[in-house]
Amino acid sequence: MSDCTDCPAPGRRQFLREVTAAVAAVMAALSATPSEAHALPLSLGSALGVLGDELTYPVPTADGATIDRENEVIVVRWKGEVYAFALSCPHQNTALRWMDADTRFQCPKHKSKYQPDGTFISGRATRSMDRFAVRKNGKNLVVNVARLYRNDKQAADWAAAKVEV
Repeated sequence: MSDCTDCPAPGRRQFLREVTAAVAAVMAALSATPSEAHALPLSLGSALGVLGDELTYPVPTADGATIDRENEVIVVRWKGEVYAFALSCPHQNTALRWMDADTRFQCPKHKSKYQPDGTFISGRATRSMDRFAVRKNGKNLVVNVARLYRNDKQAADWAAAKVEV
């Protein structure tokens, strides 16, 4: 398994271009197949509010994922739980993409694959998607972007970084 020491790290502009391209591809795929039921619908969104390091989003009412490009956050509701992830792959910070047909996230650069709850499946990455600390406040989800957990270094915090709905 390669550690990709020769792989170039993307700059912020490249990262944002990749995010935009990924979101556009997902949205095009979703609109191209309106009659099909999607296992985890995707949408674009933004925080309802920002207070310091905390972003507020509505608690999703159904399974699905919302990408907040501006804050580089993915909010996912899946199987009765809500998570907030960093938008970038933990391997080399490339924007992750949703693979609707396979019901999973995937890194377009090295093909690392992740379940909707962020759990690593396969690929060059060596850990699951990074999760932000979250809490429920009424009908809102509060995401603390200053508290990012890696499952390989903060396993208990990573596992607890979810809200049951």
